[in-house]
Amino acid sequence: MPNIIDAICTLLTNKQTQIKEYQNTHNRINSVGDSLENFIADLFCDTLKEVDEQVRLKRKSEVFSYLGNNSNPPDFMLKNGDAIEVKKIENFNSALALNSSYPKAKLYANSPMITSFCKECEEWEQKDMIYAVGVTSKNHIKSLVFVYGEDYAASSEIYEHIKSTIKSGVESIGGVEFAATNELGRVNKVDPLGITYLRICQMWHMQNPLKTFEYIYKRDESKEFSFMCIINDEKFHSFTNCDKLLNLINQMHGAKISDVLIKNPNNPAILKPAKLITYEF
Repeated sequence: MPNIIDAICTLLTNKQTQIKEYQNTHNRINSVGDSLENFIADLFCDTLKEVDEQVRLKRKSEVFSYLGNNSNPPDFMLKNGDAIEVKKIENFNSALALNSSYPKAKLYANSPMITSFCKECEEWEQKDMIYAVGVTSKNHIKSLVFVYGEDYAASSEIYEHIKSTIKSGVESIGGVEFAATNELGRVNKVDPLGITYLRICQMWHMQNPLKTFEYIYKRDESKEFSFMCIINDEKFHSFTNCDKLLNLINQMHGAKISDVLIKNPNNPAILKPAKLITYEF
């Protein structure tokens, strides 16, 4: 089945930075964010140039076991492969808006943030998570980044500890009535009539990977488009089609693969070997 290596090869061989507009189910043009998701899906399905929507839909059903929604991660899951979360930002300094879901090093089938349809779409317990981040201007992609969650985000226990500590602190406030909630808290009967309540929500943001990995890659600002992908060596060597990518890079102007050392998100004192794949034009 297709994997991240195939998606990169599709990107390199098509040299496309425009994202298409597709009609959604309500017969309206999709938002730029939805169009970016379609672009990423087309990379994995090798359907960037496919104009027949029926062919695209059939190919998606062959490649993905799950296609998500805007409220629950992930956006896609490859059959017997990785999960993919797509994020759109509009400038190179913007943070990623993760909303109520903290960053994920990996995706687990027992996560309360995913739907039952996601849990039951195939036999799985854990998937590696790819963050696909696009810097867009209207319908043009200026930069695209692929990075694995385990090389970008800390383990879930780090975020859960912060979440539970804040939740416990909020609930320890005296003189107010709390209600059961999946959020950080909900205070009932705030006013004398008892008709107002306060929701205490979690809104997670994360530095975008172009900023996080500046120590190994800085884009050429004179180029129209830049692509960066980081794959740790263990993951990279688990793929059986790496030669396909290496051969293609050797033939492509502006494409490069380098050996780098990246910081462990749980302990930056530990460095691990990885492949840095870049493409600019």
